[in-house]
Order: sequence, then C-alpha cells, then structure tokens
Amino acid sequence: MAADEPWLPCLHVKTRRGYELGHAIGKWFRGLIHSRFASDPALHSELLPFAATEDGEKLVAALTSANREQFPVYFEELRGTADGAEVPFIQVFLINMRKEIAPFLATPIKREKVGEADQCSTILLNTESLAVIAHNEDADVSLLNHAYLVHAEFEDGLSFVAYTYAGELPSCAFGFNSHGVVFTLNAVPLAPEEAVAGGICRNFISRDLLEASNHRDALKRVCLSNRSVGHNYNIMDTNEGKMMTVEAASKGRWSVKEIGAEPFFHANMHRCADRYSKLSRDDMLSLLGDTTDEPYPVYMQGPKLVTLCTAVFDLYVLSCTIFQGNPEKQVVYSTLPLTLPWS
Repeated sequence: MAADEPWLPCLHVKTRRGYELGHAIGKWFRGLIHSRFASDPALHSELLPFAATEDGEKLVAALTSANREQFPVYFEELRGTADGAEVPFIQVFLINMRKEIAPFLATPIKREKVGEADQCSTILLNTESLAVIAHNEDADVSLLNHAYLVHAEFEDGLSFVAYTYAGELPSCAFGFNSHGVVFTLNAVPLAPEEAVAGGICRNFISRDLLEASNHRDALKRVCLSNRSVGHNYNIMDTNEGKMMTVEAASKGRWSVKEIGAEPFFHANMHRCADRYSKLSRDDMLSLLGDTTDEPYPVYMQGPKLVTLCTAVFDLYVLSCTIFQGNPEKQVVYSTLPLTLPWS
C-alpha cells in the first residue's frame, strides 16, 4: 500500500444491482484485487489446480448451477467484478467459494490451507444503557491492506455499507443497510463430512443479508436448508432494538439466540462461551485487544492470522466505529453513521 493511500479505501457508487455494481467495484479496486489474488496463499497452489481436475470441475459446476439459480443478480455481480478488475472469472469465483471447496480437497493439509477458520470474535450486549456489537475482523495475513468499504445506493432507495475483501462479494465480514439491519460474521467451520457439495455459498448469503428489511427478514435469508457450510451471523435491528446471534449449519440446521442484558461472546466454533456478568464499552475493547493467551489470542498479530480491524456498532448512538490496530488502544480510524443514505 502506497503511503498516500488510505488504510481502508471506500467506494461510494449510485448504481444498479448485479453486473453494473460489480463492474464499478472491480474497476475502482482493480489494483487491490490484483495484489490480493497474487498474494493469496491457496488460489494458485490449490484452488486453480483442483478446479482443473475431474472432481474439481464437477464441484465447480455444481456450485455454479446452485448459486446462479438462487442468486442470479449476485452471480452477475461477480462477473462484473471480474470484468472490471480484468481478472479471469474463475479466479474470482474460486476466491468467493473457497470455504465451500476446501472440504473436498484431497488431504487435511490442503483443506486447512484453503479453508482455515478466520477466527473472528464478537461481543454482543443489549441493555437499556448500552447496546453494542463489538467485532474483531480476523483473516489470513495475506489480506492485510486488501480490504475496502463499498457504499452502494440503488434506484429503489436501498443503500448499504459493507467491509469487503478484495475481489469478494460485499460482505463476508460486516455491514449495514438503510433498513437498519446491521451484521457481523464469524466462521463456524464444519467437519469435512458435514459439508454439502454444490450447496449455497456463504458469500452469496451474506450479500443477500445486505438486502434485509428487518431482523425477521434477515433470519429468513440466513436460515437456508440448502447451504453448503456453516457460518455465524450477529444481527442488530436498529429500528426495533433487537439483537441476536445465529449459528447456521448445513442440512437445514440453525440456532437463534436473542441477546439481552447478559454479555455474550462468540468465537469461531459451534459453541458460545465466556459469558461475563457486566461489561462496559471500554471493557469490550479491552477484551477484543487481549493478547495474553499466546497460542490463541483474541487480538491476532500473525504469523498466520491477523486482526484486520475492530468495528463497534452502537444501537443508541447509531454509529459504526472502526478501530485501527489493537482496539484496547482505541485508535479510531473512522466513525460512520448507521443512518443511510448519507447526505
């Protein structure tokens, strides 16, 4: 990243859904997408070679058919991103489907290299005095400086803001829309035998979540019986004051918990742990910045996984605050209003 480039660049675009939105994103962030794809640890060594095998071709065809049929507009958005960035569509497709492909690779080493859990952590609290979702966005170290914000506005009045990994659909991380729906995402990987070949991809589901009209609609969009692999969705409805966490797995399995006055911590496993009797906003940031457990720190600093940023969504202030570096130090990069569209 050049010294004069922003740490987290943002594209604000008024456009139509589908190919036009994707093309605008791909063209604007062409350099970041090329850089990310060149440095990705698995794209060229594992994903592309697998896609060229007989088994890989069958899986790619099944994923293509299922996701294009269920989400044709978002599939065209991917095509637009590839064309705008001037990269082969197969590379964009594989990057977006990596977690759905990983369970079907030949060896555990290959599966771990492609689909290792991005160990995001989220704290949720919903009381009369403090209602916050605080989230660490963790990922492979290759994604450092390979993310951006997409602020899209559509002709029907919907708009959203989404933290987006270069070359992927908005958003596999966190976002919010003009209907007052806020979400953060955590990995909850399944055992390989639990994955459904040719199911619906996480990235398409979370892209669809950006269209949700309220928390009830959001639940319908994430609780799909035909998904390929599992994921966790932490959802806030700013209009109705609701907050919940959803763990969704393949084969029509999901669990929904409404968040109240008891602080709730979600890590990257199919379990919810480490409840605390009372937390302030500062306590949350301190917890998300904790590095005391060296093998499994909450705030990650490499060598494999890193915390890219921390985002705090405040229901009462109606803001999204993005912190750069360890959140315990409270270095604010940007504070975004949750009320859209922005004037």
